[in-house]
Amino acid sequence: MTEPHPSLSTGPTRRSALRAAGGGTLLLGLGLAGCRSAVSETSSGSGDAGASPRRGGTLDVAVNSDFTPGLLFSQSGQSYQHRLIYNTLTRYDDRLRPKPELATSWTYAKDGRGITLRLRDDVTFHNGRKFTADDVIFAVKNLQNPVRAAQLRSTAATITGFEKRGDHELVLKLAHPVNNLFDLFEFMIITDPETVEDAVTGRKLIGTGPFKLKKWSPGSGLSLTRHDGYWQPGRPYLDGVELRVIPQADALISSLRSGQSQLSYNVPGKSLGTVKDDPGLTITTYDTGSGAVYIGVNTTVAPLDDRAVRQAIAWAVDRERLLAQALGGYGLASAAPWPKSSPAFTEAHRTHYTHDAGKARELLRSAGHSKLELPLLHLALPGDTAIAEALQYDLQQVGIHVTLQPTDPATAQKKLISQDMPALWTMGHGFSQVQPSTLAVSAYPFNEKKNTSKYRSADYTAVVQEAWTKPESSAARANALHEKISGILLDEAFIIDLVVRGQVQVAADGLRGVTLNKFSYLNLDHAYLV
Repeated sequence: MTEPHPSLSTGPTRRSALRAAGGGTLLLGLGLAGCRSAVSETSSGSGDAGASPRRGGTLDVAVNSDFTPGLLFSQSGQSYQHRLIYNTLTRYDDRLRPKPELATSWTYAKDGRGITLRLRDDVTFHNGRKFTADDVIFAVKNLQNPVRAAQLRSTAATITGFEKRGDHELVLKLAHPVNNLFDLFEFMIITDPETVEDAVTGRKLIGTGPFKLKKWSPGSGLSLTRHDGYWQPGRPYLDGVELRVIPQADALISSLRSGQSQLSYNVPGKSLGTVKDDPGLTITTYDTGSGAVYIGVNTTVAPLDDRAVRQAIAWAVDRERLLAQALGGYGLASAAPWPKSSPAFTEAHRTHYTHDAGKARELLRSAGHSKLELPLLHLALPGDTAIAEALQYDLQQVGIHVTLQPTDPATAQKKLISQDMPALWTMGHGFSQVQPSTLAVSAYPFNEKKNTSKYRSADYTAVVQEAWTKPESSAARANALHEKISGILLDEAFIIDLVVRGQVQVAADGLRGVTLNKFSYLNLDHAYLV
């Protein structure tokens, strides 16, 4: 299959095209007022008609936790800096159709065992070196390295051969067909091979993106400055970006209301009401579907090795109350991981588990339990603490007393990767917003080969591998496989999904042109301050 794409265009032509392509899709995303596409050229404020982009200024972004360079190549909740410093090969539009970035076009081999990429020839890294096919080869091999703990490593590992055709054309040869190659291309940041080891320690971050690292101050944040050699003419408009760590919710909100910060995605849901009526701020929700809230269950810890006990927990949680009280109503209560924009979404899966404390108690009794004492790890951030407290209350009503274990985000992520979680934990997961097979072969909580719950099943592995590697001969066949995967997830309940959280943006009215991709990489190529 050939995807003929011209060089990237900017401005009204592209914006109009995306709106035309995705208008219907956006409203289906999360059912939220103000919901926007993850990739549309959005404006952060209202009333911007006729405004002209202005060059200059520094954007201050309030984040709730520090950059963790050791997690640069995995997918974590702190990924806003990725697309500011690095580019990717492609990026999705509203309908999961790949669009050019550093790759301008591509052609699949007829047998699905290879893809030819044509690359931009006008791209330079921040150190002045030209971008070539060798950098793509390095990027793939880098994600194949187990040390990087990349969640899309399985897909990267299917690439077993490289054939260069000059500096800007490359054939990737695959061990077997996969249907999520463009998930890899959107996820895989292109780094400078010579400084990658400095990147994972935070000393140097050299990419081809619109901004260069000026300074990383551990605990305080990142300072970025414009890359004047950026391949998009006249971009970026901004002189620089400051990603400032403000962990306390009240301080973060004060920073936005006072104008010290102009953008944040980290206002806790229950605090959004305090900024909703501020005339200088605009709330926008994105349908990335990349931040689903869940309870993880360590299936090797008794009595959680009993499926009935796991199902009791799934019935015990009042998802609608959690959504309303802890997340401010921004999201979609769901027992399944999929956002509405996913081809795997069904209403029956979403409502498979509803709040039924009586049924939860009955299941516990049938399993021989009337009272349990279990730990629950959660991120030590205001929004995540509110979620954990709501879960603690619900579980207590059915006789499950949980002890909260607040943990800093970097430590929690490392525990997730190393499968070192206690009996229960609650975090957010991604990967359900792209190809459904990616969730089950890539995401730490769901990975069929090695997941954080330590759940293994021959049936789960078989259906996941089929959904991932077999050509999708028809929509009906693909849907049948998605149905099987969802059925196992719901029945086995080793991951208990609660809410598909919307990506909620709070921005100053003077900020325009902000975009997030499907992995919540912040794109400020066309952003400006008025």
